[in-house]
Amino acid sequence: MNDKQQPIDSGFDNRSTAADVLAGIDLTGKTAVVTGGYSGIGLETTRALAGAGATVVVPARRPDLAAENLQGIAGVEIDELDLADLDSVQKFAERRLDDGRRIDMLLAGAGIMACPETRTERGWELQFAVNHLGHFALVNRLVPLLEGARVVMTSSGGHGNSPIRWDDPHFEQGYDQWKAYGQSKTANILFAVELDRLGRSFGTRSFALHPGAILTPLQRHIPEERQREMGWIDDEGNPPEYFKTTEQGAATQTWAATSPRLDGMGGLYLEDCEVAEVSEEWTGVRPYAIDPDEATRLWSLSADLTGVNAFA
Repeated sequence: MNDKQQPIDSGFDNRSTAADVLAGIDLTGKTAVVTGGYSGIGLETTRALAGAGATVVVPARRPDLAAENLQGIAGVEIDELDLADLDSVQKFAERRLDDGRRIDMLLAGAGIMACPETRTERGWELQFAVNHLGHFALVNRLVPLLEGARVVMTSSGGHGNSPIRWDDPHFEQGYDQWKAYGQSKTANILFAVELDRLGRSFGTRSFALHPGAILTPLQRHIPEERQREMGWIDDEGNPPEYFKTTEQGAATQTWAATSPRLDGMGGLYLEDCEVAEVSEEWTGVRPYAIDPDEATRLWSLSADLTGVNAFA
């Protein structure tokens, strides 16, 4: 287990915004890739990174919508990518490799949550496929461009819903939308742990994080009545006070990608712009999500499923 999961007194908190954590940081000449960078907290992340001078590549399953949402933000490039389709992942990666620009920051923020039971053409459960396997294949294919980079996986406190279900990762023996989401978010954390171990010899460091509770399009599969029952919105559709704005929700992943305080560190789970502690509660990180043996085992399974392994 990672004994470095201890707060570092970052100076930020759960109300800090992406603009706050970038104050005084100049990203001119840097290139970032932000999956999910045209919606919700991803859009705010793109806006903040571009505002600090970075060129931001936004892969999009719906490029037309991305162009509409990102209109007016300078320094943004849109490219096509469907994380559920490994052929699309390969083509996107090949275009980036042909382009040849180093990637300084890769923020894996695209994802789906608690969707109805859906399977890819390969028979994979969709949340595991999009949230984890698509990003696994993408990062591995882009490894030649990631020397010295930070790779940031947007996970969730929802990882507490499920460890990796080794006997049935694709829920072929009965589907549970929240356990499937939880497993995919645990996978994001374990991926960061193993990628950091494998990549640190050439300077690639990786983090995973919980962005906080935020109302975004991620909730599209949860009926409003159910959201009220869960306490996410009141009768007028307003969230409780502990929910973050999208600008605040974008802060931790932006901090993870850029903060000098994290230089020389990696393989950590973050929340509220801080290194989280290990916990069995709904804050912090569950022990199984940072277990190095689980991380190595998941890497092997993911490589077998996707046929991609940059470190083989």
